[in-house]
Amino acid sequence: MEAGARKPTAAQRRAFLRRALWLAALPALPLRAAAPALRIGLTPVFLDDQMSFLTQWRSWLETRLGRGVVFVQRANYREIVDLVRSGKLDFAWICGYPYVRYRHELKLVAVPLWRGGPWYHSYLIVPADDTRSSSLLDLRGKVFAYSDPDSNSGYLYPRYLLVTRGENATDFFSRSFFTWAHRKVVEAVAVGLADGGAVDGYVWETLAELHPGLTRATRIIERSPALGHPPFVARGDIGTAELEQFRAVLLGMAADPKGAALLQRLHLDGFTAGEPALFDDIARMAERVQLP
Repeated sequence: MEAGARKPTAAQRRAFLRRALWLAALPALPLRAAAPALRIGLTPVFLDDQMSFLTQWRSWLETRLGRGVVFVQRANYREIVDLVRSGKLDFAWICGYPYVRYRHELKLVAVPLWRGGPWYHSYLIVPADDTRSSSLLDLRGKVFAYSDPDSNSGYLYPRYLLVTRGENATDFFSRSFFTWAHRKVVEAVAVGLADGGAVDGYVWETLAELHPGLTRATRIIERSPALGHPPFVARGDIGTAELEQFRAVLLGMAADPKGAALLQRLHLDGFTAGEPALFDDIARMAERVQLP
């Protein structure tokens, strides 16, 4: 202390300490506002422990992206597609059929790899004890279960098959109904609520590993050609940097131990960037069937 300087009084020291403590208690101001949570749309997951899985997947994505993630689940493709088209979702995991219908409004992000490639099949199934049916045409006048009116494997493909075989798909079956989930198609056929059904082959094969008793109660009578696997898409006005970051995270899942463990639970090999041409066959089927 310089000569002649006066020492602070006890009251001044107490006031200084009070101000210091008050300042220390103030929350630190961020240098910039945190990025809003990423909104990702999903239809029902077929896993038994889907809540546990989604919690772990969200945590992994948040760590890799450095921001919050919110999964938005809806019961059907139409609701999810409408949300991403209107900009209320950033990304969504949808079917190839709504993607080709709205690809001028959406951006392709990534396509799952299953059994070594970005393809899957539609399976047409009947009860296991139906030994007479060998094709879709054998189900004329019977009850048929579709999964979702916006599903390629669960609706578009069987309708396309009937049209190309010269049948009127509207009145071919005595009755048809939607189950709103591929797993429920398998269940409906397995217990005899439907004489046949159309299901995502990836889902059927995964259920065959997880619940073999369920799929053993059904029998596959026809398989579609290889078609583009249901993709991840983004809203049309998403920024390039945001899209590329999310794509890179999905493409890097297989190389990350925790990401690989999540993929294993989904029974997927990973993701690839994919090309819109993967879905050209689905677009041709939609054009031929001319569904509203």
